[in-house]
Amino acid sequence: MTADTADTADTAALRRALADQIRGGGSLTDPAWGAAVEAVPRELFVDTALYRPLGPSWDPVRRADIGKEEWLRLVYSDTTWVTQVDGTDATDATAPLVGNPTSSSTLPSLVVRTLEVAGLKDGDRVLEIGTGTGYSTAVLCHRLGEKNVTSVEFDPSLATSAAEHLRAAGYAPTLVTGDGLQGHHDGAEYDAVVATCAVRHIPRHWLWQVRDGGTITTTLSGWMLASGLIRLTLDDEGTATGRFEGDKISYMLARPHERPPRPMFHRVPGHARASRIDPGLLQNWTGLFLAQLAAPSAEFWNSGDKGDVVLADVATGSQAWTNSGEVHQHGPLRLWDQVEDALTTWQTAGSPDQTAFGMTVTDETQTVWLGNPDGPNWQLPA
Repeated sequence: MTADTADTADTAALRRALADQIRGGGSLTDPAWGAAVEAVPRELFVDTALYRPLGPSWDPVRRADIGKEEWLRLVYSDTTWVTQVDGTDATDATAPLVGNPTSSSTLPSLVVRTLEVAGLKDGDRVLEIGTGTGYSTAVLCHRLGEKNVTSVEFDPSLATSAAEHLRAAGYAPTLVTGDGLQGHHDGAEYDAVVATCAVRHIPRHWLWQVRDGGTITTTLSGWMLASGLIRLTLDDEGTATGRFEGDKISYMLARPHERPPRPMFHRVPGHARASRIDPGLLQNWTGLFLAQLAAPSAEFWNSGDKGDVVLADVATGSQAWTNSGEVHQHGPLRLWDQVEDALTTWQTAGSPDQTAFGMTVTDETQTVWLGNPDGPNWQLPA
C-alpha cells in the first residue's frame, strides 16, 4: 500500500460526497448505511488498476499512470469498475483485452440498495456470497461488526487481494475461499444470506444455512442476462417466499451458473410462421425476464436494427429467430412458442413490472409466479 492510499483522511470529503449522491438517487435511506459509505475508503479496494470500456474491448488503467487526483475521481464516481476480464486482473493486463468481465467493484449505490433490501439489523449474522474486491464486505463490517460477517469468494486470487484490502481498511471478517453456492456450513445458522452475484436458482445450501425467519437476498438471473432482485424469507417448514423488487439492476452470474460455451451460431431453416407477439417486448426489462423464465437454457441477442431477435438453446441446439414479423424455429424445443405463451400471459395481466411477481422455494421445487402463488407460474432449472 502506498503512502497516498494510506492517508485516507484525504478522501473523507469524497466519501461524504459519494454518500450524498447515493442519497439523492434514492438508493440510500438508512442512516447506518450512509455512515458506512462515509467511513469505508473505496480507494483501498480499487487500489492500483481497473478496466475502462474501449469500444468492444477493455482498456487497463493504472493509478500510477494517471495520478492520484484523477484516480480518486474515478474511484469515487458511483460507477461499477471492472477489475478482471476472463480471469485476467487489471493489474496484470498490458494491453486492451476483448472478453467478458469476471469481477468488478460494483457501483456503491447498488451495494447499498441491495443491503437495504436485505433489511439487515444490528447484531445480524450475515453470509455474503461474492467477496470481490472486499468493498461491500467492509460496508457490512462497519454496519454490523466484523464478527458478524462471513464472506465467500470463488476466485482464489480475488480472495487473496480482498483479504489484503480489508486488512488495510482495518476489518477482519471471516473470509472463505470456495464455491459460494455451497455457502459456509461452519458458520451457520445465519440471519441472512446476501449475494453480490446473480444465480439461476436458489442454492439449497443457502436454505439449509439460514435460520427460520431468516432471509436470502439475491438477484435471480440466467443465460439471457435478465435480472430480478428479491428477498426471500424462510419459514419454519423450510419454504422461502418473497416478492421481486422493481429495480432494474443486475450482478454478474455466479461462475458455476455461467453459460457454457457454445459453437458459432448459424441460422438453420426450420418451421416459419407469423409471430403472435412483437419481438420488441424482449427489449422491456420485465419482458426479457419472462422470456428467460419461459426458455431458461436459451441465450438471447438482438439481430439487426429492426427489433428482430435470436434465441439459441445451449442444451439442445434449438433456435428461434425473427425477421420482419415472422419467426423461424428449429430443433426439439419450440423456443418462440414458449416465450410467446409467457409474454401473452403477462400482457393479459396488464404487463405489470416485476413487483407483481414472487417466488416460492422448497427443497424440491423453485417457482416464480405472477400475482400470487396460485397464479401463472414458471419452474426454475435446478
